Amino acid sequence: MALLKRFLPHLLVLLGFVVLSLFYFSPVLKGKEIFQSDIAQYIGMSHEQSEFRDATGEEPYWTDAAFGGMPTFQLGAYYPHNYIKKLDSVLRFLPRPADYLFLYFIGFYILLLCMKVDYKLAFIGALAFGFSTYFIVILGVGHNAKAHAIAYMPMVLAGIISVFRNRNIWSFLLLTVAMALEIQANHFQMTYYLLLLVIILGIAYLIDGIQKNRLPNYFKSLGLMVVAVLIAVAANATLLLATQEYTAHSTRGTTGISIQPDGSEKPEAGLSYDYITTYSYGIMESFDLFIPRFMGGGSGENVGKDSETYKAILKMGASPVQALDFAKGAPTYWGEQPIVAAPAYIGASVLFLFVFAIFLIRGRLKWWILGASILALLLSWGKNFAVLTELFIDFVPLYNKFRAVSSIQVIIELCVPILAIFGLYKLFNPKVKEEEKLYALKWSGIIAGGLCLFFLLFKSVLFDFSGMRDAMYREQLGMDLMRAIKEDRKAMFTNDVLRSLLFVGLGVGLIWAAIKNKLNRNLVIAGFGILFLVDLLPVNFRYVNEDDFVQSRQVNQPFQATAADTQIMQDTSHYRVFDLSGDPFNTSRTSYFHNALGGYHAAKPGRIQDLYDFYISQNNIKILNMLNVKYFIVPTEEGLQVQQNPDAFGNAWFVERIEFVNSANEEILQLKDADLKNSAVVNKEFSEAIDQSFKFDPSATIELIEQQPNLLKYKTTAQNAQFAIFSEMYYQPGWNAYIDGKPVEHVRANYTLRAMNIPAGKHEVVFKFEPVVIQTGSSITLASSILIGLLFLGAIAFEIKRRK
Repeated sequence: MALLKRFLPHLLVLLGFVVLSLFYFSPVLKGKEIFQSDIAQYIGMSHEQSEFRDATGEEPYWTDAAFGGMPTFQLGAYYPHNYIKKLDSVLRFLPRPADYLFLYFIGFYILLLCMKVDYKLAFIGALAFGFSTYFIVILGVGHNAKAHAIAYMPMVLAGIISVFRNRNIWSFLLLTVAMALEIQANHFQMTYYLLLLVIILGIAYLIDGIQKNRLPNYFKSLGLMVVAVLIAVAANATLLLATQEYTAHSTRGTTGISIQPDGSEKPEAGLSYDYITTYSYGIMESFDLFIPRFMGGGSGENVGKDSETYKAILKMGASPVQALDFAKGAPTYWGEQPIVAAPAYIGASVLFLFVFAIFLIRGRLKWWILGASILALLLSWGKNFAVLTELFIDFVPLYNKFRAVSSIQVIIELCVPILAIFGLYKLFNPKVKEEEKLYALKWSGIIAGGLCLFFLLFKSVLFDFSGMRDAMYREQLGMDLMRAIKEDRKAMFTNDVLRSLLFVGLGVGLIWAAIKNKLNRNLVIAGFGILFLVDLLPVNFRYVNEDDFVQSRQVNQPFQATAADTQIMQDTSHYRVFDLSGDPFNTSRTSYFHNALGGYHAAKPGRIQDLYDFYISQNNIKILNMLNVKYFIVPTEEGLQVQQNPDAFGNAWFVERIEFVNSANEEILQLKDADLKNSAVVNKEFSEAIDQSFKFDPSATIELIEQQPNLLKYKTTAQNAQFAIFSEMYYQPGWNAYIDGKPVEHVRANYTLRAMNIPAGKHEVVFKFEPVVIQTGSSITLASSILIGLLFLGAIAFEIKRRK
């Protein structure tokens, strides 16, 4: 009974999290699923591998369906002995996306419990964290991997703080498992940001250790953490090794060329400054964290029938239906980012408590949270605070591997609720004098409330409510409509400033009532819990609601075949399709049905991206021919039509000669003038692997006789030795070549393709994708999983012995 009584509150809290998760995403209870645009793209990219897996029970680890061929390491590949993934599946037992919301809650709850916070405060803190608008919006658009990684961040912090506090086996295991789950979520940008936060936390503990003469304890804890992280890394060895291997060959790595199509210099590795900082948060836009539609909300907001925009559209001659349709997606956003799904609203009530806590809390906790939050805010400004951004890009390892700098605000969205809850914790501490509490309340109220009043009184002086794209809108929509849109922006601004002022006022009232003993502790906690929900939920429902849910079939089959697709699919041979109906390198629709030259991925294969930049984007037919593009999908007045390319080189061909070049720059530039049907452009680094004594035989044949994503089989006939080019992507760490069952070497030709010597006579040539990294990683993963299991058993045995 004692054990039940001890755990009953936590079980009730977990039940509450389940109920709230299902409440927010209630359509899942009707069998519906949320339509996530990014997940639709993912399904398109992974469709071939999923079908192959279902048909054969094997994992291909390679797909032909996108970018001419690429590994599936970042497309949801299944790895052997991935027991951490199985644990994650157990934790995510609710229907998606309610499962991620539940993870938000439970992770933050565990963190606050490990920081010795009462379960009631931990419960409402989890609500403040989980319902942070950005976290809900990324679920709406399908950034599931990002949400996944964010959800485990608090749990990792819980493990670190527990090790610093206790240094026992359970703290060690919490950190090990939490870190393993964080890595398994497979969003390294979020994990990287967590690392920055942990470094700041470590510095705070180091300073505290120096001040309190506890450095030996600090380094013992640090050593224990290193061991925990190493085990967590080993538990994800296959994922990490495969990712590291592919990264070097993706747009995140380097292909060796130092020029761009316009002749300018290209960075050797990492992403360009402009690409990294495309989504830079505006300095003034940062007030979105406190006032939801400070800058107009999302790129397209529903301003409704009572708006000036609706009235202006009617005056222009539109029907009420047309006017309402336009008003549902009016361009109200006037910030600096290219597109914004929703503001990153943390909650006026939560931020007010955060400010209150700054005045009430002293010591290590306040300074590491403030330091991390300020750094994250400055970095989120990107090109708007170039001096710091350039410093990090140039000198901080790996920072230049990630884009969308504004997303570093996840650190703020994690830190603010922690300090806010500790503000309440201090409020109820009888050791803190009433004068201190009233002082903190006075200044937090003045700062938060005064900021709202300042914007309310001087909005017309400070802002003209004009956005970066308003000139384009004026040209398209006219001056009268733009004036109406600006009026609606101003009205939204005013309403949300008043809204934040109201929540600040309610927060002030609750704290004052607590200080003056007008309300007891439980009522104040319940009051703030309700305040968080009433504050955050209506904002979240503006952007992610029941309208985003559809029938399961629409999610699982996001693309429908057109007449053009059906026509192409009648050809059962092996070829590629190039879709010109949109941006071919920014959609996976074609990959869902065909072996596409394009695709959709944040880290495309680097060499195909180079080919696209130099030639494919210009529809260079010679390059498309060598890539075996047999069909084009083109838009016409009658709809999408199919054009067959009779000049595609096919799956493989023999060449008369080899043109050797000295560098990657020469290699890609030589393609412009080379006769690619009869010659091969090869970098001299492969010269020793090629027998140049071959003699071209016009009667020689090479034919593809079997094709799977991870296997290609050809038969060849020739009187003399030949040099063959294959219209398949060269990916050296994994693809192995065999002639008549014996392993042989193959090389890279024409910057992207495979090539090899073929001896005279009749032969069977086979390419198999056999990534050693999977075998190596699986062995390490299995060993580390066994170690974690043994540690758990040992911990349980030790606990039983200790209690006896």
